[in-house]
Formats: sequence, C-alpha cells, structure tokens
Amino acid sequence: MPDAPRLMVTAPASGSGKTTLTVGLLRVLRRRGLAPAACKCGPDYIDPMFHRRVLGVDGYNLDLFFAPPPVVRKLLARAAATAGVTVIEGAMGYYDGIGTTDEASAYAVSRITETPAILVVPAGGAMMSLAALVAGFNNFRSDSRICGVVLNKASDRVYEKAKTVLEKETGLPVFGRLGRDDAIRLPSRHLGLVTPDSIAAMQPILDRLADAVEKTVDVDAILEAARAAPPLGIPAVTAGTSTFPPVRQTLAAAESGAMAPVKTVPRRSAERPVIAVARDEAFSFYYRENLELLEECGARLAYFSPLRDSALPAEATGLYLGGGYPEVHARALSENAGMRRSVGDALRSGMPTVAECGGFLYLHNELEDENGTFWPMVGAVDSRGYRTDRLSRFGYCTVTARDDNLLLPAGGEIRAHEFHYWDSSNPGDDCLALRPSGERWPCVVAGARLFAGFPHLYLPANPEAATNFVKACL
Repeated sequence: MPDAPRLMVTAPASGSGKTTLTVGLLRVLRRRGLAPAACKCGPDYIDPMFHRRVLGVDGYNLDLFFAPPPVVRKLLARAAATAGVTVIEGAMGYYDGIGTTDEASAYAVSRITETPAILVVPAGGAMMSLAALVAGFNNFRSDSRICGVVLNKASDRVYEKAKTVLEKETGLPVFGRLGRDDAIRLPSRHLGLVTPDSIAAMQPILDRLADAVEKTVDVDAILEAARAAPPLGIPAVTAGTSTFPPVRQTLAAAESGAMAPVKTVPRRSAERPVIAVARDEAFSFYYRENLELLEECGARLAYFSPLRDSALPAEATGLYLGGGYPEVHARALSENAGMRRSVGDALRSGMPTVAECGGFLYLHNELEDENGTFWPMVGAVDSRGYRTDRLSRFGYCTVTARDDNLLLPAGGEIRAHEFHYWDSSNPGDDCLALRPSGERWPCVVAGARLFAGFPHLYLPANPEAATNFVKACL
C-alpha cells in the first residue's frame, strides 16, 4: 500500500457540507475495516473531539500558523502511521487563510502535505455557473490539488445533469452527491456539548449518513484518489511507547464523565511529575498535541473531573485546566465545594498551574451562567467572569511575556487562539497578545507558578514552554 493514503475534504465556504461528508465518509471507512484517521485544518479542538468521541477516530490539528510545514507533515505522518487512510477536514473556504491571504489555509495544508482535495459544492440554483465556480477553484492556483467534486443537497435529477456539465467543462470527476434528507443532517448545536446520552442518540443519524454515502458517493473512486497521494517521505513518526496509549485510552472516558472518581495515591514521584488534567463535560478543549508533548517532556497525566471528584489527584504536582463550557455547568462546579477548595489550596501552596479560557474562568471569584446567575468559583483570580453578546478577541494571536513567568521568559513568545463569548473583569496584563493584523491587547495573569488567561496555547509552537511547565512540576 502507498505511504500514507490521504485526502482532504474542502469547500468554497463554510456551511457547504464538508463536515457532513467527512463524518459520513469516516463512518463508511470504519465499517470497511480501514481504521481511518481524521485530521483537522485550523485551530479547532471541537471537531477532533467529535471525531474521537462520537466516531472513535483519532487525529491531529494541522495548522500552519501554529507549526511550520515540517512539523505539520510529521503530525500527518504520525496520524497516518497506523491508519488505512487519513481524512483531513478543511476549515472555512479552501483558500481562506490568515486575514485576506491563503496563508495557513486548507489549500496551504494540502499543498505542503501533497494531499489530494475533494471539493464539496452545494448544487442548488445553478448549473453552468456551478461549473464556472468549480473551474475557478481548480484553476485559481496551478497546484490546487483538487482531484474531484461531491455535490451537496442535490436530487437525482439535478445530479445527473450537473455531473455531465461539470465533468465536461472542468475535466474533474464528480464522485457523487448527498441529498437534502434532514435525517442525515448533523445537529447544528455546539458539538462540544456532546454527552454520553447524545452520543447514543446520534448513532442512528450517523448510520443513516453512512448508508447515504455508500449509496450515492463513489467511495471506491475516492479511495483510489487517496491512494494516489505521493509518499510523505517521513518515517512513521510515533510518540514514545508510553505516550500514545495513555492519551488514546483515557481521553474519551474522561470527557464523557465515565471515569471512576480519583483514587487517593499518597505518594509523589520526584522522577516523573504528575500533572492533573481537568477533563469532563465542563472542560474538554485540549489539543492532543499539547497533552502528548507534556508526556514526551516527562510528565504523567492524571485526569480528573472538577464536576464530580472531591479533590485533585493526591499525587499531582502540577495542574492543567483547559477550555470548555464551565458557564453551562457553573452551578454544579460551584456546588462541588470540596474540589473548589482543593484547587484553591493547590494554587495557594504554589502548585504550577496552566489555565486556558474556561479553566481561567473557573479560577475566578464568580462566574455568570447562561441564565444570568453568578456562582462562586475557586477564587484564585480576583475577578468575575461574565457573559457578552459576541465573540471576544476571536482569532489567532502570538502571546509575548512581559516578565519571566511559569512558561516563558521575558520577551518569550507562544502562538495561541482565542474563542470565547464570556469575558473577565480582569483578563490579565502580564502578557501581550498580537494578532496577525497588528491588533494587540493585554492578556494573561502570570507569575512563577501560574499562567492563566483566555488564549488557548499551542505548546508545540514553543516546546520550551512545555519543558518549563514540567520542570516546575518537579
């Protein structure tokens, strides 16, 4: 079999149906026993979580703002190492990158990984103009790597006409269609709010979607295109033998709340620090690459639930509070006074702590829930978290430290992403965030033992930050 069979599912714009095709295709590939991997372009932690928890498919973020091309290629090679085929889901429109450029776009990822791309195009209200659209995308860059088209929301009648026109006018094969059946549409609700009950309820939808893909999409032709991808030319990169199994075996259980309560282990290891990682329905936004890098730096990760456990793992020498939806679970988090006290005592005693976005809000004095009620939180950051009516400081940024702190030396940088509707009366000013457009703002509450703020950090962008965290946990 060729090295790393792979393909990208992309589209002219968001909302065109690429997620629907990606999910249906992954389900079909699993049915066929091909053990697919799923990667995602862009700074998205929700789609990969959905792929892992609902579909049982692992993968990585491939993001050219966060990581240079060699690292992105290595991550793809790592994902493909044990996969029969790797499916990469694009972000936004194919050529949409940073600002008004194609930098860090799905196209850029396809180009640097030499991955063939399938263009998903809504089929309504056009025919020859549809051909012009497809031809334009195919020819906009000489190395577009678009290898075929799938039409979305197309009836049999429209599809047969459109297929003939598109193939004649563009020279690209049309691999099939998806219809307008609402029974195969994925819920538009936050995918990050998937619960064990909703996972079970979603399985019939996924089965119907896979049936539709098998019936109306030429999966064999798509596989042939994936297998025609050139070798990546990188050895099958995997993490150390102690790295992949713990991450893969515990993430889904921790996210869903299926983990047993934390057992007390009254012993600490001076050789391998233990970082307690909050993971349940309230805290679920983590880049898998971050967790694996912490392990590669020597840490052992101990997952716990701020919603259900009464205290931090007793062996913990560090704490990582990721993003999520604490506002949705504010009452339950507040009523778990034992855990709030345990986290507060840990910070006051100097336990090295990284808190991102939702985890940062959990450390506040109070947090407003979706209904406008404020609930007491940990109280380690003298601030209130409150709801706003719009996304705040949304997008990529580079975070620069003003002074030495837990992760960065003065002037040290790490790349990150912000995405939040809730804000803080004290978002911090120990670092400066700079957007690619030039916009800048103060952020992060930081010191020798704490790094807490709204930015979601991408640790592989500055591995020294991960090393500094793990060293501090010793």
